[in-house]
Amino acid sequence: MQVTHAASALAGGILIGLSATLLLLLNGRIAGISGIFNGALRPRPGDTAWRLAFLTGLVLGTVLHSISGPAPIPYLPDEFSPALMVAGGLLVGFGTRLGSGCTSGHGVCGIARFSVRSLAATITFVLTGMISVFLVRHVLGLGAGA
Repeated sequence: MQVTHAASALAGGILIGLSATLLLLLNGRIAGISGIFNGALRPRPGDTAWRLAFLTGLVLGTVLHSISGPAPIPYLPDEFSPALMVAGGLLVGFGTRLGSGCTSGHGVCGIARFSVRSLAATITFVLTGMISVFLVRHVLGLGAGA
């Protein structure tokens, strides 16, 4: 039986919510991926194993999905620019530091806890992303859809 993209997305959303809930209930930690990753890079005694386990689960989940999930949706256009990809990644990292967290910490966990700060951060993330896509594609004429 072939899994559809909609079913795959629904299952992924459920798994994200479940993993965030279990991490909070069982470990008392917020599932903010940037914070988890940063803590793994700067380990403290007794605080590394759960971080590495969580990050390993992210990678293994991706591998498992690529093996058993639906055919991937093509996402790299012919005009794909590695330089834009690197620049985008650096800007996301800067925004994560500036916003004191990432979309998983604020958008998934913070909003679920009714945090006004997380709601403001998530709105800022989304608006900044929309403005960035508009500027890169339509003003600068770079990337897909130009």
